[in-house]
Order: sequence, then C-alpha cells, then structure tokens
Amino acid sequence: MIPIPKSDSKTSESKKSPEPQIEFFPEEPRYSFNDLILPDSVKDQILDVADYAENSKIVFETWNFQSVFKQSKRVGINLYGAPGTGKTMAAHAIAKHLGRKILAVNYADIESKYVGETPKNIRKAFEAAKSTNSILFFDEADAILSKRVTNMTSATDVSVNQTRSVMLMVMNDYQDFVIFATNFIENFDPAFMRRISSHIEFPLPDLKCRRQLWEHYIPKEMPNDIDAVEIATKYEGISGSDISNAILMAAFKAARRRESIVRKELVFESIEATIASRRSNQGLKLVEEGSEVSS
Repeated sequence: MIPIPKSDSKTSESKKSPEPQIEFFPEEPRYSFNDLILPDSVKDQILDVADYAENSKIVFETWNFQSVFKQSKRVGINLYGAPGTGKTMAAHAIAKHLGRKILAVNYADIESKYVGETPKNIRKAFEAAKSTNSILFFDEADAILSKRVTNMTSATDVSVNQTRSVMLMVMNDYQDFVIFATNFIENFDPAFMRRISSHIEFPLPDLKCRRQLWEHYIPKEMPNDIDAVEIATKYEGISGSDISNAILMAAFKAARRRESIVRKELVFESIEATIASRRSNQGLKLVEEGSEVSS
C-alpha cells in the first residue's frame, strides 16, 4: 500500500485565492452649486466650510497660523439628514467649487472579511486622496464612524473597534478636507463627532424648495399639465429624490400608454406610491422594535 501523504496546511492555505487588492480612483465632480436646490441657510453653511478649505493655504501657510493652530488645517464636514435630500450632490459640488477631484468611498468598498484588512483599506483611501490631491468623501459614514463596542464578546467586536481606532488615528493625522455623509447621525461615536469641524443638517425640502425641485425635474420638452405650485403644496415630507423619481416614472408610464402628454394624475400616483411605501416601511420598523422590547 502506498502511503498517502498528509496535506500540508500551510501549502493548502497558500493555494487559497488571495484577498483582492482594493484601489481607489478619484473622479471629476458630477455636480456644482448651481445644481443644488437647498434652503439658503444650508447653502450658506456649505459655502462657509468650502471657503474655509479654499483659504486655508493663505491663512495657515502664508500668514503662518500653522505655528499656533497645529490641527486647524484639518477640515471635516458632516452632511446629515434624510435620504434623498442632496448630501451626495453637495459633496460633489464642494469638490467642484474647490477645483479638485472627488474620491468617494462607501463602507462596502473597504470592508473585508479578513481580519485587519478593513483598517488597511481605510489607510489606502486616505493615501490615495492625498497622492491625487482629491477631496475624500465617505458616503454612509455611520457604518465607519459608529459607536465602538464596549462589551466585546467576539473577534468581530474586536475587529470593529480596531477599525474605529485606526479611523480616529488617520483622521487626526490627515491635514486636508474630508466630507462625510450619513442618514443616521445618531449612530456616530462621540469621538468622531468632536473631530469633525462642522455638521450640516439637510432637511426635507420646504414649500419653496419643493416647487423649485418640481420645476427643475420637469424638462421643457416634456408635454404635461403639471402645476408645480399645486403639486408642491399638495405633497409635503418628500425628498428631492422622491420628486425626480416620480417625474421619471410618470413619464415612462405615459410613454408606455402612448399618451400625448404626461398628466399630473400619473405623477400623483407615483408620489403617493412612494409615500405609502415609506409609511409601510416605518410601520414595519415600529413592529420590529416593539417585538424586540417585548422579547
């Protein structure tokens, strides 16, 4: 009988597919401040921070404020609010205002199932932004900046805290502009809140903004009987994303029916379906939270 050699665990491990290397590439900003439809107070706050970054070279280097304000060259801005209120568009507009590319990062881009790889990917993102002179933008930032685990019971908890600690260290050392965006600011760790210079809330559009959004998303070439003032007054509590989707879906429905114009009733149907789905989602969340409490 020919003996069967025992498998070498190191050899078999080396044959496993290696973790794919993540690369980060900046892009040209897709939006400018002219594309943003926001309350004037929100726009002013964004411009205040953007101009701070633009003028930092003069203030800190030419006028030597860096000799007394060691960390003030670091500018972090957090854009928070309901989904679809223009946070990502604003991040692109800031980068365009500063004449720089934007390097957008989602948590899904940097998360790894391999222990220790996620913190490495975070460092890579900062290094890529620095080497390309790009504005670093973390979308859905609550996934990265959430509260650290206090009662660690698993390797996953340790990994989460390690990731948060690395993020804090890299932010402390990074002397440039970083933008964060989140729908869930309540999940942020207080340590991150303190290190971000400015927090700007993006509210759902008021009547004036809703009217402007309806007018903006209705192309002049599209035949319709939509009254922007009427529909803006009729539907409250909706986002710019809801409005753009409602117009688009109504247009497709009219085209499918071979109708000569996009009637406002089709837009009403579309926006009401969005509102109904949101209410159902919120109701489901309340039921789930209630069951967790009762258990």
